[in-house]
Amino acid sequence: MDEQASELRELMHNDKPEQQHHTRVIAITSGKGGVGKTSIAINMAIAYAQTGKKVILIDCDMGMANVNVMMGIMPQYNLIHVINGQKKMSEIIQNTEFGIKFVAGANGFSKIANLSSQELDNFAKQFNTLGDADIIIIDTGAGVADNVLKFIAAADEVFVVTTPEPTAITDAYGIIKIITTELNKGIQLNLIVNRAKNAAEGKRISERIINIVGQFLNFKVNYIGYVYDDPSVQNSITRQKPFIVVNPSSKPSICVKHIVSRIEKVPVNDELGVSGFLKRFVGKK
Repeated sequence: MDEQASELRELMHNDKPEQQHHTRVIAITSGKGGVGKTSIAINMAIAYAQTGKKVILIDCDMGMANVNVMMGIMPQYNLIHVINGQKKMSEIIQNTEFGIKFVAGANGFSKIANLSSQELDNFAKQFNTLGDADIIIIDTGAGVADNVLKFIAAADEVFVVTTPEPTAITDAYGIIKIITTELNKGIQLNLIVNRAKNAAEGKRISERIINIVGQFLNFKVNYIGYVYDDPSVQNSITRQKPFIVVNPSSKPSICVKHIVSRIEKVPVNDELGVSGFLKRFVGKK
């Protein structure tokens, strides 16, 4: 075990591609299911790619992985094959017609927080090969399961997706409370309001959450933007094509492009990236 830990440290401190290229690692999460988290993650990834960035989207929802379904992709292999040492990351990563690369998740696999030393070693070494990407977007599961929290704690930045529904607001506050009190006080936490009727509603919902978090948790959450409630989103899901591709001039598409533009204006700590993600991921075991 000590020898493997030493190998991991050596790997993370001597990653030449990472020293030359910084990768931004973003986790998209939510306090409950059904708020459009996966749709936001997919369309953000494509919006980033449309700016010329090299983007990898990873489905880390180990219970209900469905990124592939929403993009009309049927992967043969997924993360569990990497974790088990059956495949390399290069063998499961897929190019897509949308300009991004995609790593499929594993339905029903929930032990990511309790990996054996060998499984942890397999995952770390293979994740480390993704350092040539500009952006890695991790679509986590919803809620506060251990496997969700492990990815959240390791990311550079976390985006919590909510909607104006009272239950979604309550659950968004709940996961923010856990992140800020139990995981990482120094984490960069951002809020996205999905399915807003207009900009005013998005701002109103965000301010409610931000004020409560500031008052009771003494933590600053950044409001990064909203996405319009629009029929084009559900239509795109039915067609298994991202809405930013199906209807790039729609209000939701424009909103996502604005969100990506705002994210790019926020500087990232150069000590983060892929190797930083792995240090935190291994350290949280």
